[in-house]
Amino acid sequence: MELLFQYNWRVRDEWFDWCGEIPYDELIRERVGGVGGILKTLFHIVDVEWSWIRALKGELVLDPEFEDYKSLELVRKLSEQYRLDVKRFLDGWSSDQEHRIVTPPWNPEKSYVHGEVLRHVIAHEIHHIGQLSVWAKEVGRPVVSANFIGRGIL
Repeated sequence: MELLFQYNWRVRDEWFDWCGEIPYDELIRERVGGVGGILKTLFHIVDVEWSWIRALKGELVLDPEFEDYKSLELVRKLSEQYRLDVKRFLDGWSSDQEHRIVTPPWNPEKSYVHGEVLRHVIAHEIHHIGQLSVWAKEVGRPVVSANFIGRGIL
């Protein structure tokens, strides 16, 4: 599973680089699908990953507000900051955690197993990366490759 997180992080970083070549107005423009736009979707990816990891760790989930991170640099820094916490969690992951139960504070009526949550977090980012690819084409720019092959992540 850790390899897929590394894949997601590498692709995310490439999208951050891609965004650096796009006018700010395009990054914040409301779009169809996703959570509203390119920068907001990247922020959402970062927030969801970290929130789920905090829930798995039994820690308080503090949801940042997009309004406080409305620049590419701020979202990138948030991603880097949260990634350290996520990586520490993954480094300590063992198979005995696979079936532990978590009840997320944002949905106290539902419970999930840790392994299912980690796989959801991976798939969640991949889903949104697909949306970014569609928007990249709308902007008239080449998309970031979604290939796992050739990234040297083994």
